[in-house]
Amino acid sequence: MKNQEILLTAEGYLELETELNDLKINKRPEVIKALKEARALGDLSENADYDAARDEQAKLEGRIKELEYKLENAKIIQKNDTNTIGVGSTVVIKYLEDDEQEEYKIVGSLEADPFSNKISNESPIGAAIIGKKVNDIVDVETPNGSFEIAIVSIS
Repeated sequence: MKNQEILLTAEGYLELETELNDLKINKRPEVIKALKEARALGDLSENADYDAARDEQAKLEGRIKELEYKLENAKIIQKNDTNTIGVGSTVVIKYLEDDEQEEYKIVGSLEADPFSNKISNESPIGAAIIGKKVNDIVDVETPNGSFEIAIVSIS
């Protein structure tokens, strides 16, 4: 089975790496300590603290494995070309119907955070503007209909 390539910016890779290190260095010892303390309370068959600690350990180990997989299969996007839009580009677009402008950073789907104006290259806007240049007019198809945007700047 082929591993899925995961597109990340350098910042996104660093965030995942930082989270993984925190889980391994700080959280894992805390969970192990909680397990030992719960085990010391006696009968494990009716020990809610022990069950909770085991659940927490399972979630933690699952997240560690998930992060390790993502980092292992990550492809870091280096965006040097400011003539065309790609993953890693920061783009200012203008919505033609209401003349409003927005700035977005195009990221891989794993890093997408619309509240921080980071949109996925797989989102309707992201997919529509990949490969476009400044002053291009783009028709964006969404489940709720289509609209036009203009590319104002790329950095």
